[in-house]
Order: sequence, then C-alpha cells, then structure tokens
Amino acid sequence: MSNYTPSQIIQELQQIQNDAAIGVRALYEAEVKLAHAENAYEREVNLAFLNTEAKLATERTAISKLKASDKRLEADLAKAEYNRIKLKLKQLELAQMSTQTIARQVETEMKVLR
Repeated sequence: MSNYTPSQIIQELQQIQNDAAIGVRALYEAEVKLAHAENAYEREVNLAFLNTEAKLATERTAISKLKASDKRLEADLAKAEYNRIKLKLKQLELAQMSTQTIARQVETEMKVLR
C-alpha cells in the first residue's frame, strides 16, 4: 500500500515542524514589517495632505495619495509577503495532517503483516 518506513515518516514530520517554526518567526517579522510600512504610508499621506496647496479636500486627498504612492506600494508588497507566509504555514499544516494519515496507514499495515 505505501512505500514509507516509520523512520521516513518521523523525518518528514520533524522537517514539517522545523519549517513551521521558521514560518512562525517569519510571520512575526512580516507582521512587524507590514505595520511599519502601513504606518509610513499613513504618515506620508497625512504630511502630504497638510503640505498640499489645493483648496478642496478631495483635491488635497488625491494629491497626497499620489505623493505617497511609493509608500503604498511598499505597504502592499509587505502585505503580499505576509499573506504568502500565512499560506505557506497553512500548506505545512496540511502536509502534517497528510503525513500523520500516512503514518496511521503504515501502522495499520504493520499490524496486518504481523
């Protein structure tokens, strides 16, 4: 039924755990980076709004967002990185569940072959 040995399954589960631990740290770092990027964007927009000469608030808002577009891009890229890490952690969780299922199948095989 399967070509996995108990040793291979244990190694796979250990690797998944190691990758998940790295992922948790990376997720925290991405959250911090995202928070800083969003803060920098908001600050840039607000400063540009205050320093804009336009009379209408809608014009001032549009101009300030345009001036802060580089900061918005940085925040969007940080958000993409954060979401990618979350997706990878979810994939690791699914891989762990799959490997645990294989472990149960191997255990059942070993009991049947006794």
